[in-house]
Amino acid sequence: MFAMFEEAGKFQAGRVLSEADSSAQVELDSGKRVKVKAANILLKFEKPSPADLIRESQALAESIELEMAWEFAPDEEFGFADLARDYFSDKATLTQQTAMLFRLFEAPHYFRRAGKGRFRKAAADIVQQALAAIEKKKQIQAQIAQWAGELAAGQCPQPIREQLFKILFKPDKNAPEYKAVVDASRATQTAPLDLLQRSGAISSPYQFHWQRFLFDNFPKGTAFPPLQAPPIVDDLPVAPVKAFSIDDSSTTEIDDALSVQGLGTGTVTVGIHIAAPGLALLPSSPVDAVARQRLSTVYMPGYKITMLPNDVVEAYTLQEGRDCPAVSLYVTFDETTLSFMSSETKLERVPIAANLRHDQLDEVITEDWLLATDPPADARLPMEGLHGPMSFLFRLARYLKSLREIARGKPENFNRPDYNFRLADHDGTEPQGDEQVQISVRRRGAPLDLIVSEAMILANSTWGSWLAEHGVPGIYRSQASLAPGVKVRMGTKALPHAGIGVKSYAWSTSPLRRYTDLVNQWQIIAVARHGRTAALAAPFKPKDAELFSVISAFDSAYSAYNGYQGGMERFWTLKYLLQNGITAITGTLFKEGMVRADDLPLVLPVMGAGDAPRGAHLRVKLGDIDLISLDVRGTVVERLDMPAEELPSEEDDSEEESVAGPIAIAVDVNDTGEAAPSPGTVNTPA
Repeated sequence: MFAMFEEAGKFQAGRVLSEADSSAQVELDSGKRVKVKAANILLKFEKPSPADLIRESQALAESIELEMAWEFAPDEEFGFADLARDYFSDKATLTQQTAMLFRLFEAPHYFRRAGKGRFRKAAADIVQQALAAIEKKKQIQAQIAQWAGELAAGQCPQPIREQLFKILFKPDKNAPEYKAVVDASRATQTAPLDLLQRSGAISSPYQFHWQRFLFDNFPKGTAFPPLQAPPIVDDLPVAPVKAFSIDDSSTTEIDDALSVQGLGTGTVTVGIHIAAPGLALLPSSPVDAVARQRLSTVYMPGYKITMLPNDVVEAYTLQEGRDCPAVSLYVTFDETTLSFMSSETKLERVPIAANLRHDQLDEVITEDWLLATDPPADARLPMEGLHGPMSFLFRLARYLKSLREIARGKPENFNRPDYNFRLADHDGTEPQGDEQVQISVRRRGAPLDLIVSEAMILANSTWGSWLAEHGVPGIYRSQASLAPGVKVRMGTKALPHAGIGVKSYAWSTSPLRRYTDLVNQWQIIAVARHGRTAALAAPFKPKDAELFSVISAFDSAYSAYNGYQGGMERFWTLKYLLQNGITAITGTLFKEGMVRADDLPLVLPVMGAGDAPRGAHLRVKLGDIDLISLDVRGTVVERLDMPAEELPSEEDDSEEESVAGPIAIAVDVNDTGEAAPSPGTVNTPA
């Protein structure tokens, strides 16, 4: 005797070896013996063989019309054999009964299972909904097949083009657009990103990087809602100074300016004047909501996305020819010894005499000019009387830097240059990626750079300590030591910053560009207005959860923005190589298999360095350049020096190298559950 039974949703049949009241021992065709509960046995038969019965029944099941079977079925619960007798004849054969069992089991939209071999037909409206869903699924599958075919043929359907970045990086794996990419990738045995490139989904490498950045960080676009800059209602005194800012020509958010008073008197007061949007913008105001969402200005060669709308920036920027609201730090020094005497913070309007520009004056305001006793007049200087203040500021900057280096325990390392990127004939609108790029070197530690950086460090460290003295929390950057791996962290406590060499450091000098600086400015204004009671009046109180929320959000956004800036600088560097036909570079081996170019902001992996030590100077032939992955590799062709010893290790300054590294896209062409490596991987900036 044979028996058919259901086990774990599957039908099996075999020879009954023994049988008891509650179970039976059954031998399958494979020879395996299984114990089957009596309740799970659906049919017992003498012939045909189990294999023949299943084969014949499956073939017959396909001919059973479900709609007719549903009509024949009673409204109450029924067994498959009962319906077989109603559908075929009252003497339905074993094959017909089994065929009905199979057909009912595979049609849950018509018949719901009510037990082993038992069913109940679905309501008419449920059947109609199910049939509509099945038809819709068929149409979707047809659409997927059509799109996959177009992709395989090198054409990208518009719906897939519109969802490109969602498909690649944040996909809905049930979406037909995603499934079409997976199917086409499998059919053509092509990696998803390569497939999409070949089909024209990626219009250009530049747009790929730009649109991906917007997808991740500005999904609603970069336009601002209609906003008005609130007026500053404070009756602020006008400072008795002539201040000047020092920025690049492209800078519109002029946050800081400097002034010098008392030259020749033995006591000199340096004014560090910071634009004061915090006097007008209030926490939770409409403008603040936008600033808090963006958290920082995003910079990239030829373009930027500002934290605040242009009209708001214009209202508070330190524009020359205006008396601009400012939070001013006045620090008094002994003119001869440069020893610190006192500091004072004021809320005031500051006359801005000039906006000086690095790119116009770096060749004029040189170290020789600053150290000269009476340099000749230069028509390129935008205001008179600059030499005295600039000379003192330069002398002070070098002195302050020396004090910080003592605190650090070693000099700061400025052996690598900064680079300026300029897109020729570009008007500042969104680049297209095919502009001619110009790259120039700006030496780190140039006099104007040094003057500004030391003044800002002085302000940020002084105000950071001042907030702590008054019990007012701020947002600080700290670094416990210069030991390898010890990174800069953000927090609310005034802790030392070993990398800079100061007791505390609170970003406060760029409130038009960084949200942390705006938050700190609110706190500084509270101390300036209320003194010892400022902790009660400041917008953010000690252990305020909102402050920690700002830190967390800013840290994440600032890291993403800096990563994008580094990636786009690498893009334009590679573009520069292509535009100028550069096929080889010279550079220094700074770690095993990695070379830093001499005259370009480029780091790349190389082969053929052999046993060359760190610091070896090499000529490198460049390989193919991939503007999507931002990847270029090189081969060492010549050793240019024979150094006696390796270079000393560079200190860990927490700077990220703009190099290529692997990043996985989210398209998984192996979603069948089998473990296999995904071909959907490219190299892109880390």
